[in-house]
Amino acid sequence: MKADGIRGMLVKVNHITHRVMLLIAQISILAMIAIVTLTVVLRYCFNTGLSWAEEVPRLLVTVFAFMSCAIGVRDHMHVAVNAFYNTRRIGGRARRFMDVLVDAVVLICGLFMLISGGQRTIKLFGLPGVLPITGISTAWQYLPIPVAGFVMTFDSVLFLLGIVPRGELLYSEAEIDYTDRAAVAAAQKED
Repeated sequence: MKADGIRGMLVKVNHITHRVMLLIAQISILAMIAIVTLTVVLRYCFNTGLSWAEEVPRLLVTVFAFMSCAIGVRDHMHVAVNAFYNTRRIGGRARRFMDVLVDAVVLICGLFMLISGGQRTIKLFGLPGVLPITGISTAWQYLPIPVAGFVMTFDSVLFLLGIVPRGELLYSEAEIDYTDRAAVAAAQKED
């Protein structure tokens, strides 16, 4: 198979993976909203409630948080301190180095989540512990960690290898950082 074929396949897998992650995150947040709303209505209008209404949203918030984290990493929407970065020339060596450094650090974090979260999840699936009301294995609380770690690792590798360009965004629009004088000057030249 040609390099372009592998590259195209990896990009397609990346896009499909993120669509699935987004769908899981959307379902999680909608389910949380529905369950919490139903619980409030039952409690205040009918003086009753659901026994599992605390455990299930707690599981769903973990799923939502880690899936959203992985999605945010894909579009480089993570927290960054750009004071030094913004003083460097766009496309210059210093900015390229810092971009690679950021992707390498995200790769390390993703690997940590994948390995340590995976080990913990596998260990917990082998233990008899369950959540008290639903009877769901406690391992399900930790499963989103290695899943998000895998996706973050996959994204970082694609960025580091240049398979996916840093400017390719799936979920967000390109923004101008108005503290970045070089980016503002470049945007003004385009207009």
